[in-house]
Amino acid sequence: MEIKEKDLKKILANLINQLMLVAGLFLLMILLFMVISLAGNYRFSSGEDSQQQSVPETTASTETTQIETSAIPPIAKGEMWMAPDTNELRPGSEKEEILYGRDLIANTSKYLGPKGSVAHISNGMNCQNCHLSAGTVPFGNNYSAVSSTFPKLRGRSGMVEGIPKRVNDCFERSLNGKALTDNSKEMKAIVAYLNWLGKDVPKDEKPAGVGIYKLAYLNREANPESGKTLYLQKCQSCHGADGSGLKNPDEMSYTYPPLWGKNSYNIGAGLFRLSSMAGYIKANMPLGSTYKNPQLTDEEAWDIAAFVNSMDRPKKDLSADWPDIKAKPVDHPFGPYSDKFSEKQHKFGPFKPIEDFKKSNTKTKG
Repeated sequence: MEIKEKDLKKILANLINQLMLVAGLFLLMILLFMVISLAGNYRFSSGEDSQQQSVPETTASTETTQIETSAIPPIAKGEMWMAPDTNELRPGSEKEEILYGRDLIANTSKYLGPKGSVAHISNGMNCQNCHLSAGTVPFGNNYSAVSSTFPKLRGRSGMVEGIPKRVNDCFERSLNGKALTDNSKEMKAIVAYLNWLGKDVPKDEKPAGVGIYKLAYLNREANPESGKTLYLQKCQSCHGADGSGLKNPDEMSYTYPPLWGKNSYNIGAGLFRLSSMAGYIKANMPLGSTYKNPQLTDEEAWDIAAFVNSMDRPKKDLSADWPDIKAKPVDHPFGPYSDKFSEKQHKFGPFKPIEDFKKSNTKTKG
């Protein structure tokens, strides 16, 4: 059959259009492949995987220096610890005891505060004001390794301590109160909760995200004056310009705890050590911060910690602490010491020279 010239032109035009479409799609695929390849090479070379990052030592001068705020990499191998789910607890007396223990941690003042329904032995703060979300937050002063590491010898007391002694340390120091009796319903419930939280952690091990994040030391002393300025900018909206915190509507406990003053932790509390306070602030403060998305630089965290811990707070007799003074941490703020450094340097730093001295002294004697 004879094809008319008009039809032939039409067929050729359609063929050309189809070829152009195929060629265009081919070019688009090539461009996409190049973009993906370049992006992959950039990710590999930039070291974006936080599991592979390390925290460099801060080398700031005595002048205020702006440094980039980056996520905190885990300091231990393995997956980040996650607390077990209370919904998995089976009905029964064990579940009731564990849940009561959790409630005591979350709402301590309701039961044991100045207006508590069980006893009046603490200052109105709740345990979870320092141990976030009832001790379940990675680097939020969590309880993940309590069950796996206790009983243990502790340098502060010079004795082997069980979990009840450790709990009472918090009542007597962080809550500036009195101890619970070991056989009380409340102590048994708290211990049951702590053991349940750590049930999946092997004995003598500490999971990733345990306790408080350890910040690299500054090569200068932490500056309370700079910390005050930062505190007023970033912290007072929750904790108040006077550090008195924000009470709940029932006036029985705190939404945001007091950071100094008569209702705050005393000088024997763990957070009165600057490294503990700075690491806690870095990974959790201001509100909304996490170890993955901190809002403060290392320097800012150290300086805010220095300001907070320079303010007045309740006293405590610490004469029995650290019977072996050589075992005192580098940032224990009270003498006597087994080294040549001043009490001020032990409180505000720089801590690296103290640590180096302790290490060299140990090697020499060894």
